[in-house]
Amino acid sequence: MSVHSIRPSKTIAIVGAGFAGLSSARVLSELGHDVVVYEKAPDVGGVWSATRRYPGLKTQNNKGTYALSEMPMPKQYPEWPTGEQVQSYLENYARTFDLMDRVHCDTEVIDAAPTPTGGWDVTTKRTDAAVHGDEPVTNTEHVDHLILASGIFSEPFVPAFDGADVFLAAGGQIFPAGDLHSLDQVDGKHAIIVGYGKSACDITVEVSTVAASTTVVARELLWKLPRKIRNLVNYKFIMLTRLGEGLFRYHSVNGVERVLHAADSTIADSMVSSVGSVTTKQLGLKTLGLVPAGSFADIARSTVSLVSEGFFEGIADGTIAVRRETTIVRLLEKEGYPQAELSDGTVIRADVVLAATGWKQNIPFLSPDVLRRFTDDNGDYVLYQQIHPVGVSDLSFAGYNSSFFSPLSAETSALWIGSLLGGNHTLPSDDDMRTSVAERLAWMRERTNGNHARGTNIIPFSVHNIDETLDEIGINVSMLTRAKQWLFPVNPSDYRGIVKTLKKRIQG
Repeated sequence: MSVHSIRPSKTIAIVGAGFAGLSSARVLSELGHDVVVYEKAPDVGGVWSATRRYPGLKTQNNKGTYALSEMPMPKQYPEWPTGEQVQSYLENYARTFDLMDRVHCDTEVIDAAPTPTGGWDVTTKRTDAAVHGDEPVTNTEHVDHLILASGIFSEPFVPAFDGADVFLAAGGQIFPAGDLHSLDQVDGKHAIIVGYGKSACDITVEVSTVAASTTVVARELLWKLPRKIRNLVNYKFIMLTRLGEGLFRYHSVNGVERVLHAADSTIADSMVSSVGSVTTKQLGLKTLGLVPAGSFADIARSTVSLVSEGFFEGIADGTIAVRRETTIVRLLEKEGYPQAELSDGTVIRADVVLAATGWKQNIPFLSPDVLRRFTDDNGDYVLYQQIHPVGVSDLSFAGYNSSFFSPLSAETSALWIGSLLGGNHTLPSDDDMRTSVAERLAWMRERTNGNHARGTNIIPFSVHNIDETLDEIGINVSMLTRAKQWLFPVNPSDYRGIVKTLKKRIQG
C-alpha cells in the first residue's frame, strides 16, 4: 500500500451541482475543506435542472430510496416525485447545509489542467453572458483537488441520420429528448421517438396526447418492470433490496448469494423467470407483439426501466405505434413533407424526430493527454472504486457509479474521497489498482455486451458497490442493518451518521 500524504485541509473544485456535486460539497465542507462548485446550468439539479426536464419526467425510484442520507424526500411528495420536485429537493438540500454560497451557477468549466507542483488550474466561463449582451468572462483559479461530478448523463447522443440536411430544409426538426420542454413543440405534428428506454417511453406518452401521430422506432426492445407487480407488490421489494440484487450473479458470490447461485443459479433464475412471466402477462406483451428477445434476466444487463404509465395502454388504443427491431435508414423530403425511411422499408411522415438514444461519457475540459492516462484500449475509464483515475493525481470522480441508488452511491463516493484526503485510508499501488480495474471492466463488458457507459454504469450491483466503497474506508452500516436490507428496500437514512463518524476519525 502506498501512503497518500495530503494536508488536512484542501481547496477543492467540484464540477456539477447535481446529486453527486452537492453531496460532495456537503461531505467535504463538513470535513473542513474549502469547496467551490461550478454548474453551467442556471440552477442546481444536474439532470433534474429546469433546462433539462422533459414533460412527464418522474423518478424511477420511489422517494424513500431516491434521496441523500441526511435529508429524506418531503413526506408530501408522491411515491414517484416529478422532475420539478427533485430539483426543489436538491435546492433545499443545498440551502439546508449552507452550500448555495459555494455554488456558482451559470458557470461552465472550459479547461482543467494539472500543474507541475500538484493541483489543477481550472478555467471557467460565465454561460449567462450572452443573455445579458456581455462578452463571456473567463477566470482561472488554482485548486489542490478537482472532483468531476458532471455526470455520465450530461451530453446527449444524437445519431447522425443520413439525409438530415434535406429533412431539415423541408421543415423537419431533430433534437435530443431532453430538449423537449413544452408539448407546444410537438402539438399537431407527426413525431418519431427514437429509443425504448425510460425517457423515450415517458416522452412518448406525453407527446401522444397532442401530436398528429406518435411512432416509436426501437432498435431493440427492453424488458420493462411495472411499478407494482400484479398491481399489488411495489417493485421496490423486488429490485431495491439486497435479495433482489443478489438474484443477478456478481463477479464474486458470498454468503446467501452462494445459495441463490448454487447449481448453475437454479434458485435465482427461477425467481427472476417467475417475475418475468407475471410481468409479461400483466402488461399484455404477447397480445401487443412486444415481448423482447432474450430472457427477463436481461432487464438488468445494463439498466432497468420501469413501465411509463399510459405507454402500453396507448399502444393498445392505437395512439402510439411501435416499430420494433427497426432503425431510421435515412431522413428525406417527399411530396413536400419531411419523412423518414425505416429499415423495414416503410416511409412515414415525420415533422419531429426526438432522439432518446443515450448519452456520451465525454469530459470536454480535460486534455487528450490527461484522458489517455486513465482510459484503456477499449475507451473505458480506469477508475479505482469508480472514483480514482489511476495514474492521475489530485483528481476524483463522484457519481460515476450510476446505480439503483444513484444519490446514495454518489454520496458514498464523496465519503471515500474525504477519507482519502483526510488520511483515513490509503491507495493500493498503481499496478494493483490497474489489475483490479481491468478485471472488473472485462467482466462488465461481457455481461452488458458493452453497454456499460465506459465502465460507469454498475446496475444492478448498487449495494455491492456501496459496501465495497464504505468497507475500504472502514465505516459501514451495521450487520443488523444489512440483514434488514435483504428483505426491505435500502433506506439512505441508514447511512446518515457516516460523515460524522469519518470526521471524528480524521480529527482524532
